[in-house]
Amino acid sequence: MTPFPIPAFSDNYIWAMHDGRRAVVVDPGEPAGVLAWLAAEGVALDTILITHHHPDHTGGVAELRSVTGARVIGPVREAMPEPLQRVDDGETVAVLGHSFSVIAVPGHTLGHIAYYCADVSGEPLLFCGDTLFSAGCGRLFEGTPGQMHASLSRLTELPGNTRVCCTHEYTLANLRFAQAVEPNNQALQAYAQRCADLRSQGKPTLPSTLELEKAINPFLRCAEPDVVRAAIIRAPEVTQPDAQAVFATLRDWKNQF
Repeated sequence: MTPFPIPAFSDNYIWAMHDGRRAVVVDPGEPAGVLAWLAAEGVALDTILITHHHPDHTGGVAELRSVTGARVIGPVREAMPEPLQRVDDGETVAVLGHSFSVIAVPGHTLGHIAYYCADVSGEPLLFCGDTLFSAGCGRLFEGTPGQMHASLSRLTELPGNTRVCCTHEYTLANLRFAQAVEPNNQALQAYAQRCADLRSQGKPTLPSTLELEKAINPFLRCAEPDVVRAAIIRAPEVTQPDAQAVFATLRDWKNQF
């Protein structure tokens, strides 16, 4: 099974995959693209996974459930379109014959979760919603910098070849900020060129991988000397920053970038 990004709104992706008969979709903010994809692939929707409560991730759930009868799985601590199966950190859910672990990743919202499977078609797979983006991370609408830094740190413990399926095509904008933070990062420069080429062809930049993100994403590099220096220049009052203080400075900087 290969995860496929169904475009939605201006920059959302609804991730979808199927086993030839049954399909799963993640964070369907609107139903039309999902229904068109199901018809084109000739498969039935089995499961809807939700990472958090924002309407651009849940707005299509009610219609999809009504039309397809799919089961819905979502976080235990957030307002969700009922009825659904609620899951919490450390639980597992069976989806199309695969076991997905539920990981609590508060920060963007307080009850945000991610879904991780160690082996989908030979490689690990992560559906991380709006927690981790390529070269960036989600805004802190409800959580604290400490919570988000801890959530991202937890995700970086997953295998480096984990495919990262985030839900917005924010990569080029994130890369402009990342280059401001680390202008001498050669891996970042090469990735920025690759992503610019992909977007010029109308192709998605996603999925990424955790190994790549740890090399180019400033929010995962808060202990790297160049990132620390950039944070100190941005916020001189942080004279001896730890990784969490660096993260907080970067997140505030990105909000204003």
